[in-house]
Amino acid sequence: MQAQAAEAAEALLKLGASDPDLAGTLARVLGVVAAEAARTTRFSRALSRALTSPEPHIASRSAERPRRSSRRAPGVIDPFAVFAAAGDVGLRSRLGELTLEQLRDIIAEHGMDHDRLAMKWKDIQRVSDRIVERVESRTAKGAAFRGRPEQSTDPHGVGSGPKTENSPA
Repeated sequence: MQAQAAEAAEALLKLGASDPDLAGTLARVLGVVAAEAARTTRFSRALSRALTSPEPHIASRSAERPRRSSRRAPGVIDPFAVFAAAGDVGLRSRLGELTLEQLRDIIAEHGMDHDRLAMKWKDIQRVSDRIVERVESRTAKGAAFRGRPEQSTDPHGVGSGPKTENSPA
């Protein structure tokens, strides 16, 4: 025990030569933890459990059967980019080339299953329609605030009224 304490003290001294603040902080933390472990049996046991390696039978069980990832693969296409480039028809065409699982990957990646039904559907056309519906909806979201092209871009609204025949241009 004393050899380990001497090694720890030597390591702290070496650390103190290069970074005295860190060495002091680490020494204070270790001192508080050691004092509390000596004072409280329950803390000592919890600390001992936390610092020991896990039981071998738990590790071997997890090594036998790897866990299946609950995350789906990313979608093979970005439906928003396809919609922006080719519109509704182009998006439907690209979605028609994909399998049901690839369509589900797109739905999962972009959070398009708000009612938790689309991932259960077996009909490719129905899943494809959901993707198109959500892409159109999200693309149009906020359109009321974007302004129309025929409106003036003057931020203060000066001179943005309708033009009449008698008004100066």
